[in-house]
Amino acid sequence: MLLRSITEADLDRVLACTTDEPVGWVHPELFRRRFATSQYRPGLTWIAEDGGRIVARAIWWLAPGWIQPQALDCLLVQRPMADHAGLAADLLAAAHAAFRSRGLRGLPQFHIFLPNGWRQQPDAVAALAWRREAAGRVGLTRELERLQYEWTPAAGLPAGPARLEFRAEPDDEVFLDAFRRVAEGTLDATTNAGRAAVGAERQARDAMRYYLGMPGPREWWRLAYTPDGGLAGLAIPSRNFDGPVVAYLGVVPELRGRGYVDDLLAEITRLLAAQGVQRIMADTDLANRPMAAAFERAGYRNFAIRFILSAPPRRV
Repeated sequence: MLLRSITEADLDRVLACTTDEPVGWVHPELFRRRFATSQYRPGLTWIAEDGGRIVARAIWWLAPGWIQPQALDCLLVQRPMADHAGLAADLLAAAHAAFRSRGLRGLPQFHIFLPNGWRQQPDAVAALAWRREAAGRVGLTRELERLQYEWTPAAGLPAGPARLEFRAEPDDEVFLDAFRRVAEGTLDATTNAGRAAVGAERQARDAMRYYLGMPGPREWWRLAYTPDGGLAGLAIPSRNFDGPVVAYLGVVPELRGRGYVDDLLAEITRLLAAQGVQRIMADTDLANRPMAAAFERAGYRNFAIRFILSAPPRRV
């Protein structure tokens, strides 16, 4: 068995790899589009060959401007290979070793896209099982299930926020303080894991750096204030490399339970809709029921599940 990264000469054979499993996978059109912008590239696409036949492939995603991969987007093993998990784990381990030799610190997450109700679908359960086992063998043992939402103009705009005043705030330090405050007591698992691993200050700065790195304009960011001038929360409409997103929102701890989350989400949705967009994407943790309910009240539709496997955060 030969495990290696591809060359451009392999592209046609790599694009011919398909699956009928009920999971999201990188189809040829998407691969070509992202390959053209170097989000997918030869050094981050790996294959297992047996007698010259591709029997497995793995595709990592690289954000424009970055030098290390952020996520594993697709992992396929072709039938009739007997040990899907074993072969996939060997392929991931070989790629990770190569990434580390080029300076990678930490492991890219593995994003697996599943249909709603996947637990009641045996073929979806099976498709996740071998991928989860393979990921676990190479250290991706932390699991997070997130609900994927979308808003389209057909849903109509949520009612305009009337209780809060929204202001653009160019001072990053003011926004950083808001990041710190809304992170306290949050139900967001990623934020809590970051605070536990690196502390509240570092987590807030890392989060701010991440959102500043998104391609959406910084000028869209808003702070929300109550009529008496107190900070209520923050709202960040943005874009990722596929389109407009609800990047982040949060209410300060002392004002939670008053429905302000609806005001924040309405502001984000209306600002993005004013740009003429036809689709807004959003995610929230399965366990974060208040946020999920807010999306549904605002006309967002839950269309799929994002199952994320990652390495446990290292404490510093």
